[in-house]
Amino acid sequence: MTAFEQDVTEKTQAWLKSVVIGLNFCPFAKPVFERNQIHYQVSTARALEDCLKDLIDEAVRLDGELAIETSLLIFPDALESFDDFLDALEIGDELMVAQGYEGVYQLASFHPDYCFSDSDEEDAANYTNRSPFPMLHLIRESSIEKALEHYTKDADLIPETNVQLARKLGLEKMQALLADSLLDHSK
Repeated sequence: MTAFEQDVTEKTQAWLKSVVIGLNFCPFAKPVFERNQIHYQVSTARALEDCLKDLIDEAVRLDGELAIETSLLIFPDALESFDDFLDALEIGDELMVAQGYEGVYQLASFHPDYCFSDSDEEDAANYTNRSPFPMLHLIRESSIEKALEHYTKDADLIPETNVQLARKLGLEKMQALLADSLLDHSK
């Protein structure tokens, strides 16, 4: 792993710890994080075609490495525009279906400028999906099903609970948490 890839990975891990796990945005993230079952793939892609190739490569990795529960495909040098990212996500979803991965892997998406379609850009709720870098999260459907078997709350309420928490914490706090993940955590 290059120094740049290590830096991107550490910043992504810091974001996971402080936001995703720290705020319990995903109640299923902590166990796989603590067991080191998350694969972090830093893409060097710049063009859309290369991003999509990396997406399929990551699905193939998950096919072959069953010890990996979930994978974060991180694009530090691509898909900077949120609109371009959404276009890539749509094509990526279609590609996953075409490659036979429907029902096998689910794609979740995170972006530094994430904005829900029904939301103002400055809504703190957007920070439930804002990340240090554009990234696609490949999640095993079987892992989701297994996690839900032991989840005692209504999983359908997770997104709304997250939105409420982000708004309660406020825009400044959510911005600070994301900004903190971009600091140098190697020291």
